[in-house]
Amino acid sequence: MELYKRFKETRAKSEQICHPLKVEDYVPQPVEFASPPKWHLAHTTWFFEEMILKNNVTDYKVFHPDYSFLFNSYYNTVGERTIRANRGNMTRPGVNEIYAYRKHVDDAIEKLLKDEGSTEIADLLILGINHEQQHQELLITDFKYTLGHNPVFPAYLEGYSLVGDVNLKSGFIDIHEGVYEVGFEGEGFHFDNESGKHKTYVQNFSISKSLITNGEYLEFIEAGGYADFRFWLDEGWHWVNQNKIDSPLYWHEIEGKWHNYTLSGLEEINPNAILSHVSFYEASAFAAWKGMRLPTEFEWEVASDQFHWGLRWEWTNSAYLPYPGFEIALGAVGEYNGKFMVNQMVLRGASVATSLGHSRKTYRNFFHPHFQWQFAGIRLVK
Repeated sequence: MELYKRFKETRAKSEQICHPLKVEDYVPQPVEFASPPKWHLAHTTWFFEEMILKNNVTDYKVFHPDYSFLFNSYYNTVGERTIRANRGNMTRPGVNEIYAYRKHVDDAIEKLLKDEGSTEIADLLILGINHEQQHQELLITDFKYTLGHNPVFPAYLEGYSLVGDVNLKSGFIDIHEGVYEVGFEGEGFHFDNESGKHKTYVQNFSISKSLITNGEYLEFIEAGGYADFRFWLDEGWHWVNQNKIDSPLYWHEIEGKWHNYTLSGLEEINPNAILSHVSFYEASAFAAWKGMRLPTEFEWEVASDQFHWGLRWEWTNSAYLPYPGFEIALGAVGEYNGKFMVNQMVLRGASVATSLGHSRKTYRNFFHPHFQWQFAGIRLVK
């Protein structure tokens, strides 16, 4: 029952994250990419119901016939779903009903595990646990976006800033050119986009032991970095100008001083704290301004044993593409990663919002290059 214990702990963690929220916080969706907390709680439950219970329990009764339509995210194999931008319009079902849905599914999973112990079910349960851990981080980043765009900058939880940490090391690590192996191999859970361990050649490079700080990035702002096209990729330059971007997300200049919204509320910028909430475009421009660059995801993985990571997701200079031998699995599980391998950039590591034990050095996170709302930072290479 160790697996069931992990399942219960994961399910409890999601609800613990939501505990400080007001009931009104569960519903709003200020932008399409940030889903409401209520939807995250329901979608992660739908995953266990759809992928496991419906297919493995002959007498299973769904909690509600509309929930598959309401809480399917992007699985075309499963059927119709509501438009992503409409998730915040679901004032019904209510929050209490969603918690009852979670209990209904949790009870059914417990009964299934007592009666059935197949490897296939165990593998799906592990995938579901990791899927929910991904959504735990999205829960935090999404409701931070909602609260951070409230005009009074309310605190989610006092003392829960998540952006106040500082670097413990400095300097650069030299990595010698050569052929290295990257990708996951061995026992233990991993996503399909990590598999296919293969050789890659890297040139000599030096990678920073530390992440860029607020103070270092502030120098870029004050030097006119957002107004100088020379440092920006063309798409990034258009993004900056079309959206009037002049600072990281949640930064506000108030009476001549820079502040940032944190989950503890609005705070004055700590120049020594590690930078967060920048897009790939900003990371690339800052690197160019410094006369350096971002690491490729392969350079990052080769060097990752020699520096501390896990404080920020780190933008790499690698497009999100399949590894050699990658094949999309059959059925709904095959829609998990492969179909997103276009127009996105890879981030490596983990962040302060990542669930404990969820990441590993081969983990490949990915987002579109303009997104700022994740706890993403910058590590430089020269």
